[in-house]
Amino acid sequence: MKRFVAIAGNIGVGKSTLTALLSQRLGWEPFFEAVDDNPYLPDFYEDMERWSFHSQIYFLSRRLRHHWQLLQRADSVVQDRTVYEDAEVFARNLHRQGWMDARDYESYSELYQVVTSVLPPPDLIVYLRASVPTLEERIRKRGRSFERKIPTAYLGQLNELYERWVDGFDLCPILTAPTDTLDFVGNNRHRELIVEEVLARLGVRKELLLEEDGNG
Repeated sequence: MKRFVAIAGNIGVGKSTLTALLSQRLGWEPFFEAVDDNPYLPDFYEDMERWSFHSQIYFLSRRLRHHWQLLQRADSVVQDRTVYEDAEVFARNLHRQGWMDARDYESYSELYQVVTSVLPPPDLIVYLRASVPTLEERIRKRGRSFERKIPTAYLGQLNELYERWVDGFDLCPILTAPTDTLDFVGNNRHRELIVEEVLARLGVRKELLLEEDGNG
């Protein structure tokens, strides 16, 4: 039986890392966020008001395409970031802060609502929660030059909207992982805890998963 798991969370929280770890551990196909391919992103961080709509439309179109492609896959998949975050967190915050005007935000929201109303959701979303200091430290370590200019207040606003989104989301189950204290990169036990919880939420036994993948 195919499983579709998506990893959600703020900038720098570790979505790509967990996507890679889960795909390696479970033998599922990974799909990573197209960040470096976004031609608007450096301009967006220089002038958010001018480039917010362009950048968000790019992300939305790419995410919708990826989501649809994942639904067509025969085997289980892990996705780095969900289509829902683009609208419910990032675009909403840009509008709330005055960086996306009402006309652009309404056009964006209409497109998002029409498409996602008929788009089947993942089987599970794993939400990685982290405080702003943790996010800033991880952003610093991964060394993307344009991300160094992200304001602390901006990350805090995104965190607030993530919590609001998670509280109200009901299209599929959400597993919340507190990554300030859960080190799934350097701690093998913490990594196994996430794997075990993901499988439990999906109703999958480890031995059954190994048999299905042909490794048992």
